[in-house]
Order: sequence, then C-alpha cells, then structure tokens
Amino acid sequence: MIADKLQVPFLSLKNVTELHGDEIREAARRVIDSGWYLQGAENAAFEKTYSQYIGVKHTIGVANGLDALIWILRAYIEMDIIQCGDEVIVPANTYIASILAITENKLIPVFVEPSIGTYNIDDTKIESAITKKTKAVMIVHLYGRCSYNEKIAALCKQYNLKLIEDNAQSHGCLYKNQKTGALGDAAGHSFYPGKNLGALGDGGAVTTNDDKLERTVRSLANYGSSKKYIFDYTGRNSRLDEIQAAILGVKLKYLDSDNNKRKNIAQKYCQDINNPAIILPEFPKQDENVFHIFPVRTKQRDRLQSFLGEHGIETQIHYPVPPHKQKCYSEYAYLSLPVTEQIHHEELSLPISPALTDTQIDYVIDTINKYTDS
Repeated sequence: MIADKLQVPFLSLKNVTELHGDEIREAARRVIDSGWYLQGAENAAFEKTYSQYIGVKHTIGVANGLDALIWILRAYIEMDIIQCGDEVIVPANTYIASILAITENKLIPVFVEPSIGTYNIDDTKIESAITKKTKAVMIVHLYGRCSYNEKIAALCKQYNLKLIEDNAQSHGCLYKNQKTGALGDAAGHSFYPGKNLGALGDGGAVTTNDDKLERTVRSLANYGSSKKYIFDYTGRNSRLDEIQAAILGVKLKYLDSDNNKRKNIAQKYCQDINNPAIILPEFPKQDENVFHIFPVRTKQRDRLQSFLGEHGIETQIHYPVPPHKQKCYSEYAYLSLPVTEQIHHEELSLPISPALTDTQIDYVIDTINKYTDS
C-alpha cells in the first residue's frame, strides 16, 4: 500500500542551497564587502580551481552555458578553423541551446540520432553524416551521462574535426579517470541554478587546453577586447560575476559528494523500481553518469506524470518537443528522426537531488510501482 501522501519536489533549489547555506552566504558577503564585483579575485580563483578540478589548462568564466558554446564556435571562426556555412554534427535529441549556439554562428546543424539505450549520440551514425563541409562534432553529455568514447575521438582525428563537449549537465562526470570537459578540444559548461554545479543565477564557462582558443574566447566575451579600449573582435559582454564565482567556488568543494548522493538515488531507483510499464535508464559504471536527470520512459508518459502528481510527486519532461520540431527551426521539420521523437514522446524525469530524503526516495519508488498504464 502506498504510504500517506508526501510532497516530493522535482528540485527544491532552496533546499539544495541550504546544504551549504552558511558558506554560500559568507562567500556572497565577502564579495559585497570587497567592493569589487566583476573580473576580480573571486573569478580568477574559481577559474584556477575549476581548471584543476576538470584537468585542463584554461577556464574562462562567461555569462551562461549558451554563451560558452557560442564563444567556442565563434572563436574557431575567428581563428579561421571554421567558416560560416560549415556544418557541425550534433545529437538530434539535445536541449535547444546546443543548436542555438550553432545557428547563432551561421553554421549548419547536422542532426544525428541518439542511441535508445544511452540517450546519447549514436556513434555508429556519425561517420555517415560527415561531409566536406563538416568541421566539428558537438557531443552532449545528456542527463549527466558521458557521451565521449574513443570511437568518436578517432573519427574526429581521422577527418580533422574539432570535438566540442556540451558539458552543461555533467559536471564531475568521469571517463576512465578523466573529467568530461577535458575530453575534447573545448567544452561549454552551464552553471544554471538547477545544474549539478549550479550558481544562484546564470553563469557558464569554457574549458580548453588550447592557448589561442582561450585568448580568443576571453576577448570575445569581453566586448572583443583583450586590452582596455582596444577591440580586436566585435564581441559581447558575457562575463561571470564575482558573487556567482564565489558561490561556485563553495559548491565546487562539495560537487563530488553531492554527485555521489545522486548516484546512490539512481542506483536505488534502478534496483527497486520494478514496474514493467517503466523503462529505466541503463546504469553504467557510476563514474560515467552523474545523473543530472533520472529519465524513465513509458508509453503513456502524460498518464504517468498525472498519476505521480496526484500523489504529490513533481516530475518534469526533458524535453517535450525536439529541436527539429520547434517553430524556430521549421526548416528541419521534414527530417525523419524516429528515435529522437520516441524519446521526446516517452521521457519523464523523476526527482533526483542531493537534498532528497530517504523517505521521499522510498515514497517515489513505492508510488511508481503502483502505477498501471491501463
């Protein structure tokens, strides 16, 4: 029998913040008292610490995760590595920001289907999508699962393609003891509040080992300037502010332990949810998934969402409409991408947060096991 109804939020940002609340408040107070609010010591400290954590030479703090991806591609254009009109291979089932970064730079997204088992780009379908115009592959570590492998890296090397990581959902994820964000030529990171490493507002970063790319991105995100009042590029104002950098510095200390809490919840879900109407995600080696999202699939997704909502369990859909079916990309509506469309039609995200209690987790499991799709 289902226990007395509890309230289980999908993600309580207040509760997540309070896990480290005193330190976060002290960090914000330190910045306020300093009188220095942009491009100061906090940003420099976070960039250094995050570079060490990821395992790269450079971190450039920017305004948000979308800008991070935009600046990577724009920098490659300024470096004459990519030209407007070139193609970038990208998973078809990603969040729209991945696509926006491509089209913002007047590049052409080439949609490749994901694997139904991993929800990440299907590495068996990449090579057939490569043309003479292809200049990069953007992999997305969707839902927190690492999308990189040696096959993709070898294809990029064989065809002289840049390998770009969209690391917005996978902070702290590992591939053979190396962090995502350090696997490709460059990576874009989002610190949106709901991310595994989330600020208390917007924020993002680019990571890379490429010195020239670092200098170009840093300049582009600072109006196109590397020296005050001297402008090499037509850039924009896209900087990580000092308060967010200070807060991220606090939360970075706890990222691995918070991710472990997510992994433990995911493992319990995978072990104890036994409803045949529910398709659970594959559970790989734990280090290869930090479970930003715990996606399940079911034929009657809206029915399941309503059932859980009636029992006080909040869920979300990631994502209800794939990019090629969005009005803003109507030129791609003709594409046949059945795996992508199936995932977007069936996916439902269960609560998974380091702030969830054992009672809440057990309640989600007990409730979903009582669901019927008929």
